[in-house]
Amino acid sequence: MFARKIKNRIYWMGSVDWDSRLFDSLIPLPDGTSYNAYFIEGSEKTVLLDTVDPPMASEFLAQLESIPKIDYIVSQHAEQDHSGTIPQVLEKYPDAKLISTPKAKGLLTDLLQIPEESFITVEDGETLSLGDKTLTFIHTPWVHWPETMVTYLQEDKILFSCDFFGSHIATTDLFVTDEGRVYEAAKRYFAEIMMPFRNVIKKNLEKLAPYDIAMIAPGHGQIFQRPAFIVDAYREWILGPPRNTVVLPYVSMHKSTKRMVEHLVSALVEKGVRVELFNLAVTDIGKLAMALVDAGTIVVGTPTILAGPHPYAAYAAFLANALRPKASFLSIIGSYGWGGKTVETLAGMIPNLKVEVLNPVLCKGVPSEDVFKALDELATVIAQKHKENDFK
Repeated sequence: MFARKIKNRIYWMGSVDWDSRLFDSLIPLPDGTSYNAYFIEGSEKTVLLDTVDPPMASEFLAQLESIPKIDYIVSQHAEQDHSGTIPQVLEKYPDAKLISTPKAKGLLTDLLQIPEESFITVEDGETLSLGDKTLTFIHTPWVHWPETMVTYLQEDKILFSCDFFGSHIATTDLFVTDEGRVYEAAKRYFAEIMMPFRNVIKKNLEKLAPYDIAMIAPGHGQIFQRPAFIVDAYREWILGPPRNTVVLPYVSMHKSTKRMVEHLVSALVEKGVRVELFNLAVTDIGKLAMALVDAGTIVVGTPTILAGPHPYAAYAAFLANALRPKASFLSIIGSYGWGGKTVETLAGMIPNLKVEVLNPVLCKGVPSEDVFKALDELATVIAQKHKENDFK
């Protein structure tokens, strides 16, 4: 794809990746993604903001063919999908200076072996004049690495946000045209990447509040011409209370756990509690991460294998512990054959979750009427806890 004009002397560059379905060998990409870089031509100096993932380098370098000189390259984030092509750009423009935060300098040196003399480091709030255009560099640590920053173009009121406010979507639309589709993709992106750092990201949102932002240009996904749409979404995901929702990831081997899950779902729904159900044998793990953003309660359903939880259930617990959702309650249900320590094992895997653990329900073999009654009681407790905490 050719470079595309955003505003006068401001251009999108990069690559739309229609085919990728897995990011970092971990994160599902049901809609592909894009790698966004931006070129700004001032009256005196030019700047390139970020680059692309190395597999996309040839398309990106072709977009630079018509540009005779780049004075500055800004690395807002040292991860490869944004910085990986910097060495090739520096080779093409050997006089260009690489601008980064001091922490990013160390990472870029380690990851890409960029020489010391190429760097200019900038402090939080420092500005750079391009002549008739001025950049302000704003440090935004832990969005989602410790060295990250965003860049504000003062005269045009554009925030170049890199991973902040990003979404994985492959599309020819330069700007957001379908807010519903983008909302879902951005929430998935937040859940998978940003949620563990939401307390720090809250501070970064506050940091951006004084800036008059007319447009947000992220490192993945489309450009926001209505910045309030994505900023308000982030505020809700970070600051909003948990919802009246139970997220229930489960796996079942011989249907005993599945029968328990189905009974609990029915009991919860009857009591007015919404349920998001995920069969871990087939689920899109990104969908599970999205559901965890708003969950009031997490219930893990698992059979017992070799005295412990099924590996899929252990993975779900590991994921929840890593993502640190704001859920308030957690419980475990499942079955076993001859015994085990499923509850103890899973409980030990979630030290990062600030949750109240509700009484688990385990059964030997197939569930009996007493087990179903215990599940009804668990549903009653969850519904009451949600009501007491005013979860909507």
